Amino acid sequence: MSGTTNTAVTWSITGTAGSPPVIGTITSAGNYTAPATLPNPNSITVRATSAADASVSGSSSVTLLNPTPVLTGINPSSIGSGNFTLTVTGSKFVNGAQVLLGTTPMQTIFGSAIQLTATGSASSSGTYAVSVSNPNPGSSSSSSVNLQVTGSPQASSCSGMSLGQGATLNGFVPFPADSLWNRDISNDPVDSNSTAIINFIGGTIGMHADFGAGQFQSSTIGIPYLIVGSQQQPVTVNFTAYGSESDPGPMPIPVTAPIEGYPNPGTGDRHVLVLDNSNCFLYELFGSAVSGNSWNAASAAVWDLLSNEQRPYTWTSADAAGLPIFPGLARYDEVAAGKINHALRFTLQNSRAAIVPPASHWAANSSNALAAPMGMRMRLKASFNVSAYSPANQVILNALKKYGMIMADNGSNMFLSGCPDDRWDNNDLHVLGKVQASDFEVLQMAPLYTQNTLPTGASPQISSFAASSTSVSAATPVTLSWQVNGASYIIVSPQVGAVRSTSVVVTPAQTATYTLYATNAFGRTMSTITVQ
Repeated sequence: MSGTTNTAVTWSITGTAGSPPVIGTITSAGNYTAPATLPNPNSITVRATSAADASVSGSSSVTLLNPTPVLTGINPSSIGSGNFTLTVTGSKFVNGAQVLLGTTPMQTIFGSAIQLTATGSASSSGTYAVSVSNPNPGSSSSSSVNLQVTGSPQASSCSGMSLGQGATLNGFVPFPADSLWNRDISNDPVDSNSTAIINFIGGTIGMHADFGAGQFQSSTIGIPYLIVGSQQQPVTVNFTAYGSESDPGPMPIPVTAPIEGYPNPGTGDRHVLVLDNSNCFLYELFGSAVSGNSWNAASAAVWDLLSNEQRPYTWTSADAAGLPIFPGLARYDEVAAGKINHALRFTLQNSRAAIVPPASHWAANSSNALAAPMGMRMRLKASFNVSAYSPANQVILNALKKYGMIMADNGSNMFLSGCPDDRWDNNDLHVLGKVQASDFEVLQMAPLYTQNTLPTGASPQISSFAASSTSVSAATPVTLSWQVNGASYIIVSPQVGAVRSTSVVVTPAQTATYTLYATNAFGRTMSTITVQ
């Protein structure tokens, strides 16, 4: 500017119409810092205004681009072939970021700027490059890290599970190989309070197999399950107690499904467990009873058998710990095959208000610091000699050495869960009572969450939920479609249930309001649409 020696300027930034309130900051020296999230449109104007004459200024338009993502690690870094889930960590991830296996995009859930979750499949062994790509504007990719895939299959196809009550899974193992249910913990560190916790439980208390053959007091012994297929139609589930922490129906649970304790379930937990081999979801009810052509249940949970799902923190499930029940059951077909490839479920009399993941809920009945938190894992000591036990019991005991057992509910001390099966030898199972609590050790509880240390984060974001038509004749097919970010699993109700896709076809017989439920570890988001 001529005619003055004052060369000072005032810096300012403005955005175009539609920008969010935050479009970045600029210092008095003219140093501009872009916002954490791109404005829309993604251009701003930087202006320098003369301090001597405010009518004199100069400006320049700046286009903002997404940052280049930084990838620091993946967990696990080694997997078996088949379906898998990765936790991807780094920085500068943005909503819409994509994890790539080589050049193949993986299904990616945006958790935060430092964490993504991706699911994919590898059919053969080898070393695969994993990278992250941020979307346009400014699409760019991180450097890669290596994922090692071994030649051992992670699991056979879910569709290979046989149909029927207590049917064999034919080698299918629920959840990925890196699931906390399926991980080898034989070398994990022991908790510093292990001895004190065992003494609090009672070191001489023997383990009890809470399952077996035949009946006890006119009820079967153990928790039954049923495998259904695509022919099973969805059934309505009505909630009587914990509906706000339950996954809504419908669920493919026939009203003939066995209730825990059948043929006389009584007033116990009345669990119902159903696996669907056509969509690979697990459905579990607690406090269940048939009501006409539907179910009444105190609570219910849906589990994706192909992913590692953390239930929302503080939510219960069909189990007090907020855990799935089925993967922790001892099944006769596994024992007969010579190997149990997962942790087992057990109960203790006392528990405190704390959880160890993947547990999400406590049902505290003790304030003693040595009482177990839900999700606590105990491991049979490696030095325990199993040779004096039968081959069947050795399978159970060796699993307790390799995978341990996870505290899932308040109940009798050291009661181990399993499925009823007339092929069990009850006298042989009774011999497991010789194994005492002192023969176990408590594994290191990290992380350990209490009310004041529970993780926090964003619930899923539903960008859209739409119908191909909102006014149709009765029984006319309508496509519901949606865009969701940050969800671990999705349910559409009524008529549909749990889905992995981004659209589904429904045929409303009359005016119907459909609700989309998107859930992750931090809560649930819902959206509705009515079709007339």
